[in-house]
Amino acid sequence: IAKKVLGREPDSNEAPIILDEYANTSSAGCIIALHKNKQGLVSGDKSVLCSFGAGYSACCLLLEYV
Repeated sequence: IAKKVLGREPDSNEAPIILDEYANTSSAGCIIALHKNKQGLVSGDKSVLCSFGAGYSACCLLLEYV
């Protein structure tokens, strides 16, 4: 998804991976990754979270920090 949005391969700051530390956390993975990488985020910054979980549930959302 990140590659499609950015038009190139994302770096580790743009698409953090937590599988090596937490294994498969299903749809909670994007929230865990956001929490672990929130340093440096300031008001007005935006993030896109995309996730899927059990039963093929899926969600994408755009967050703007206040």
